[in-house]
Amino acid sequence: MAHGRFDNPVIAALAGVKDFFRKQDLTDRLKETDRADGKTVLITGANSGLGFGMAVAFAKRGAHVIMACRRQIPEAGEEVKRLSGSDKIEMRYVDFSKIGTIHDFADALEKDGIHIDILVLNAGVALPESRPTESGLEEMFLVNYMSNVILVSRLLASGVVRNKAIAGNAVAGEVPRLLFISSDSHQGSSYIDHEQFGTYEKYGVTKGMNYYSYYKLVLNTYATELSRRLNHEGDIDVIVNVMCPGPVDSKIIKEAPWLLRKILGGIFSIVFKSPEDAAQPAVYMCISEDYAGKTNEYLHMFNVKKMDEKIYIPEEGKKLWDHTYQVWQQYDPMAINYLILAESHTSENPSA
Repeated sequence: MAHGRFDNPVIAALAGVKDFFRKQDLTDRLKETDRADGKTVLITGANSGLGFGMAVAFAKRGAHVIMACRRQIPEAGEEVKRLSGSDKIEMRYVDFSKIGTIHDFADALEKDGIHIDILVLNAGVALPESRPTESGLEEMFLVNYMSNVILVSRLLASGVVRNKAIAGNAVAGEVPRLLFISSDSHQGSSYIDHEQFGTYEKYGVTKGMNYYSYYKLVLNTYATELSRRLNHEGDIDVIVNVMCPGPVDSKIIKEAPWLLRKILGGIFSIVFKSPEDAAQPAVYMCISEDYAGKTNEYLHMFNVKKMDEKIYIPEEGKKLWDHTYQVWQQYDPMAINYLILAESHTSENPSA
């Protein structure tokens, strides 16, 4: 049976406290001169927490920021404008718990002729108990994993994220960057349960925390396989990296039981980093020349680190890829239009 690293949310929070005091090796590598002028940055889950902090940080560095979220439109965008001093902010509605809105969102980007230079996949939830979505998939599985796959597949297929491998619209000298926001709590999670993959399973608070870290391992495995399929030795089509921001004072626990929310909220507010401070490693990975041409890399805050070793096993990546598209096809009638992504462009770079 699949399982994650933590069974207790308080223990997970205390692990975050420990992370807060870790030495940050690359803090000085992000320079004031690192700019995003002329770049379009799309951030999912951007209305609060880390996503909001990233929106402010990228806007301050000159980017055109698209905030993709389901709430606080337009208030969050107006606040980003105020804090960043930039008016190059727009908000677009998408709800990762509703597959149809992802298709509407992707269609609108394509129709409007938008091309994304930097895509930050940040949206996520931590639930106190299992919850079905209108598609039939469990909400945390859908929001924290499948919806990321659907959005990435749509944007690659349409060329909204320019690429040579699928859309054939790459521009010489311009390599898009994808960044998956993850958690170092994925370390030590079980192997992916391919037999039960996507199956609805009931859980409560304890198992919810467990699944949160497990789905981060699943997400990281997908990111690694995506990088492996898009990029080959000496030929980088789309940069795909993963980052854990460390402990962030965010609203991710907003649905936890009252007492637990009070305990964790106290830890978050006293010890954890502000969203904009926590956003800096993401900004670094997305705009610094240090990561130009580097793919399938992982940062834990400002430290280079390896992900869980299971993530790098090519057979695991291929199994996940195949099962992911099978689940997508089962729960979304629109998936048939994008199965070419699953059937073609197979991995030719097993050592990546």
